[in-house]
Amino acid sequence: MKGLVLVAILATLAGPAAAQGTPEAPPTATTLLFETNQLTDAAPGRALSYRYTRFSGIDGAPFGPPVEDRIREEVAPGATPETRNLKVEMFSGERRMPTATYEDMPGNPVLVRFLEHHLDDLAKVLKGNPRYIKNAIRRALRESATVTPTEAGVDGKTVPGWRIVARPFVDDPVRDRLRGFDGLTYTFVVSPKVPGQIVSIDVRATNPEGGILLQETLTYEPNAG
Repeated sequence: MKGLVLVAILATLAGPAAAQGTPEAPPTATTLLFETNQLTDAAPGRALSYRYTRFSGIDGAPFGPPVEDRIREEVAPGATPETRNLKVEMFSGERRMPTATYEDMPGNPVLVRFLEHHLDDLAKVLKGNPRYIKNAIRRALRESATVTPTEAGVDGKTVPGWRIVARPFVDDPVRDRLRGFDGLTYTFVVSPKVPGQIVSIDVRATNPEGGILLQETLTYEPNAG
């Protein structure tokens, strides 16, 4: 499955790393996103729900109209206490994508599903090579992403977590061809106190006047399962 291939590639490139960091040496972006067992606290029999939005102010609407929808994961026991089987339902109505199933997963597949969908649309709009874009994001997460402690509001509570920020194209050698998307910024918030650990994803690009070229988000919804 494509998602598992992407996870495997990123994990291989990340190299060995500790699952936890210290204030002096925080965990790496790839450790937090792709090498951590994110599903230990996702109880079998429950569902994880995420609100998805996308908006672009580009004339001609190459990304299509604004979108607000959901991604839902049904969680079942895996082969070991540390893994889960999941059924992922992505979007609704005309946007509904085929249900995907994952077996014995330690990581949360919603991250990879979001990135795959984002990459497909971005490559079409930019008329670029999806592999080039994917490699740029992968390289930024491995080499230049910032990881800082943060707090996130979830279900009326404040939980500790990590904020990961990557800007894959800011120094790209062909950034002049990216039609303003060289400033594209990826912000991930994760927390071990949240089932599935993915709190939010925000992908954003603006033009020099502050107009939104693209804003795409994923937000955990604890009471929408």
